[in-house]
Amino acid sequence: MQKNIVIILVSILFINCKNTTTAQSPDMGVVEEVFLGETKASEVSDIINFLASDELGGRDTGSEGLEKAAQFIEEEFKSYGVAPYFETYRDPFDANGIATYNVVGYLKGNDEKLAKEFIVLGAHFDHIGKAKEVNGDVIANGANDNAAGSSAVISLAKELARLKSNKRSILFVLFEAEEVGLLGSKHLARVLKMKKLNLYTMINFEMIGVPLNDKSYKSYITGYEKSNMAEKINEYAGSELTGYLPKAKEFQLFMRSDNYPFYEQFNVPCQTISTFDFTNYEYYHHVDDEISEMNFEFMSELINNCVPVIIKMANTNDKEIKLN
Repeated sequence: MQKNIVIILVSILFINCKNTTTAQSPDMGVVEEVFLGETKASEVSDIINFLASDELGGRDTGSEGLEKAAQFIEEEFKSYGVAPYFETYRDPFDANGIATYNVVGYLKGNDEKLAKEFIVLGAHFDHIGKAKEVNGDVIANGANDNAAGSSAVISLAKELARLKSNKRSILFVLFEAEEVGLLGSKHLARVLKMKKLNLYTMINFEMIGVPLNDKSYKSYITGYEKSNMAEKINEYAGSELTGYLPKAKEFQLFMRSDNYPFYEQFNVPCQTISTFDFTNYEYYHHVDDEISEMNFEFMSELINNCVPVIIKMANTNDKEIKLN
C-alpha cells in the first residue's frame, strides 16, 4: 500500500518538476523516487544579498531597514502567489513600546478536510542593528543570523506555491523582534491560538548559512528527544537530513528560538532546524556576520532537501509527527 501511495505522490509531482533522486524505503527495502526542490544557489544569494546588505543597517526592531526587508518579503510572496493570511501580510504588535509586525504568507491546502490543518514554517528576519566596531564597521548585517533562515522560508514559499500539491495549509512566517525576546513569535502564537488554528506542526529555520563540522547529518533539530520529528524528516527526505547535537540540549536552544512560543501555546511538535554547531561560525552577533561568509551551494541543497519533507508533512492522511 505504501509503495502505491509513493508512486501516486511522485506522479503528481512529476507534472510540475522532474528533479528527483532515489532513496531506500526504511520499511519495505524498495527504491523510491524522492522529489527535490529547484532553488538555485544564486537565488538564495540574491535574497541574502538584499536582507544582509549595509543598506538595511542590520534590521533592528522597528528600523527603516527592517521596513525595507518586510517590503521585499511581501513582494516576493506576492510574486509567488502566496496570499496574506490576515487582511495584509503584516501581523502588527508592540515590541517594548515599538510598533512593528511579523510578515505572514498563506498557502491554502487543496484538500477540503486537511486544509483546516496547518503547518507553520518560520524564521526571524530581524537582527541587532549595530555591534562593536571592527575596522570601522559597526553594522551587524546578520547574514547567518538570520537572513539565512529567512531565505529558507522565502525559498520554500516559492517552491511550494509553484507545486500547489499541499493538502494541508501552510503559513510562511518571518518573525520580528526575536532578538529582543521572541516577541514576534510569542504574539503570533497567541493570536493563532485565540483563532483556534488547528496547528499540526511548526518548523523554524535558524542560522543555516554554513555546513556542520564533521557530522554525518546535514543539520540538527532542537528538542530532538521531544518528538519523532527528526525520524520523520529523515524518512521523508530519504537521507540523513537532520540529527542530534548535544550542544543544542546543553544550551537549551529548544527554548531560545521562535519554535518555542508555538510549543507552549499548542503543545504539538514545534522545533528548529539549524547548522550552527558552536564550532563552525565565529561571528554570532558580530559585524563580520557578512554575506561573504555564507555557503550558498550548501544552503540551496539543504532547502531543496526540505521540499519533499514539507510536501510529505502536508499530505499524509494522519498526523504522523507526534510528541514523545
